Formats: sequence, C-alpha cells, structure tokens
Amino acid sequence: MEMNDNPSGERKMQCSDESKCFELLESILDGELQDSGKEVLKEKLAKCQPCFEHYHLEQAIRDVLKTKCTKHAVPTELADRIRKEIQDIK
Repeated sequence: MEMNDNPSGERKMQCSDESKCFELLESILDGELQDSGKEVLKEKLAKCQPCFEHYHLEQAIRDVLKTKCTKHAVPTELADRIRKEIQDIK
C-alpha cells in the first residue's frame, strides 16, 4: 500500500474522527460498501496509523474466527432458554 503525500511519508499518529473512521472500516470489512468505499479505505489507511492498525486487527480477528469457529448444534434447552429471556425482556 502506498504511503500518503506527506513529505516524510509517514501516517498521522492520531485520527481526527476515530469513531466515524472505524464505522467505515467495519462497513468495508463487512462487505457493505462498494469499490468507491474501498478507494476511501485505501487512502485512509495510507494516511492514518490508528485506522491502519484498527483495520488490520479487525481483519486478523475475522480471519481467526473464520478458520477456528465451526458450526455446532445449539442444545435445544439453551436455545429455548435464550428465547424465553428475550421474551421476558420485551
């Protein structure tokens, strides 16, 4: 990935709007944005160290979950208890 246009070629160390940027990054990781969003991501990651780190951490977590989590049948008793708790909350 190319670095930003800063003369030093370094990413900024603080994000001006972390929560908004993290939402964008998560949307992209979730596959909710199109190619234009990916271009925004590429630019953001090249310029902002916190966003770069957050993106790669989230990507690593998702990769581990994909490879390590397997589908297991949920015990009926557990599912029923969860449904009951949800109904009680409503």
